[in-house]
Amino acid sequence: MHQENKLTTRKSHSSGARRGSAPLQGEESPGLQAGGASLKLLPDEQGYFGKYGGQFVPPELKTVLAEVSRAYLAARQDKEFINEYESLLQDYVGRPSPLYLAKRLSRELGGAQIYFKREDLNHTGAHKINHTLGEGLLAKRLGKTKLLAETGAGQHGVAVATAAALLGLECEIHMGTIDIVKQQPNVVRMKLLGAKVVPVATGGQSLKDAVDSAFQTYLREYDKTFFAIGSVVGPHPYPMMVRDFQAVVGREAKKQIVEKIGRLPDYLLACVGGGSNAIGLFHEFLDDKGVKMIGVEPSGRGLRPGEHAATLSLGQPGTIHGMYTYLLQNETGEPLPVYSIASGLDYPGIGPIHADLKERGRVEYVTASDDEAVAAFQYLSQIEGIIPALESSHAIAYVRKLAPKLAKDQVMIVNLSGRGDKDIDFVADKLGTD
Repeated sequence: MHQENKLTTRKSHSSGARRGSAPLQGEESPGLQAGGASLKLLPDEQGYFGKYGGQFVPPELKTVLAEVSRAYLAARQDKEFINEYESLLQDYVGRPSPLYLAKRLSRELGGAQIYFKREDLNHTGAHKINHTLGEGLLAKRLGKTKLLAETGAGQHGVAVATAAALLGLECEIHMGTIDIVKQQPNVVRMKLLGAKVVPVATGGQSLKDAVDSAFQTYLREYDKTFFAIGSVVGPHPYPMMVRDFQAVVGREAKKQIVEKIGRLPDYLLACVGGGSNAIGLFHEFLDDKGVKMIGVEPSGRGLRPGEHAATLSLGQPGTIHGMYTYLLQNETGEPLPVYSIASGLDYPGIGPIHADLKERGRVEYVTASDDEAVAAFQYLSQIEGIIPALESSHAIAYVRKLAPKLAKDQVMIVNLSGRGDKDIDFVADKLGTD
């Protein structure tokens, strides 16, 4: 297996990045649990989903990540850990989140019946709290005293700061200076919660650069710090771990839709940046072949380099931030500049689980532009009285195209991954609205 001692990128033309590793036979996602069929299994012992994933990190971090992995694999079988986590989801987060039939939206679009999984109603306003509480509990289990994180849209940063405050941990959040300006309400919330917000003015001054900065801090402070990565990205065990904590979204949605209509949905849709909200919804349904799944990436201002973040649509396999996955990269394997109006989606990589699902053909990945997302942001606000996050608005934009083409007896579930309070000033400014 090729190895990498840096947390940057290296282009790979290999048809497989992994050799000779045995699968963890018969393992499933935790008592945080989700089913037991092939697409729901743990990665192999080297952290690969198919040929994507792994650990491309300096030697000193391999020891730390091995410790995290051992602790997580033990915790996911520990009833006390699971009970504490699930109790917080119920009593602190407010789960289960509702599955809401958007009757007026369905009527206006004139096709499929559209349900929203209302992650925007969680405490802190997004799906991110699902995994940050799990990561915080694991940090305590490991005896760490500080949570470290990166953030783009600020929702992950707020969720990490919330978990840190709840559990009595220090907190440090790295955030690109462009995103600090765009997401000022969330910056204020993080600081109110006691977090130190570190501005990142290097590179594109956005999410990728915040991840770079946070990783460098982790290299210096791993003895006392738990890196609470904000999506299903990074070196093993993070893609597996964040997926497992987010899988509660799909478990609930599956139970709720069967109770409501007596069967499974025809479609699942979610926006895709790093991929946590999408895999959270999709995971429980992966072995239900009649359920079609669509992930919506940002095409930004256009499909020229630097104008979008459509990684699975236009990227190639390579390494970034400790993982082998799809990557928007130049000829030497360095990540290209990326852009999206939604700060949480402007990332040049993608979680390795999504890379594997794309190659298997299990999930279709499409795009929505800035203009389509802003129009969807306004449309849902006025049609349903729900102000969605700009990230989620990308999924809604695609729903506006797809739903009218479907029959009225077809059903889709859309993951409304966050609320748009954080975006209203930015959108108003873009639209020239007083």
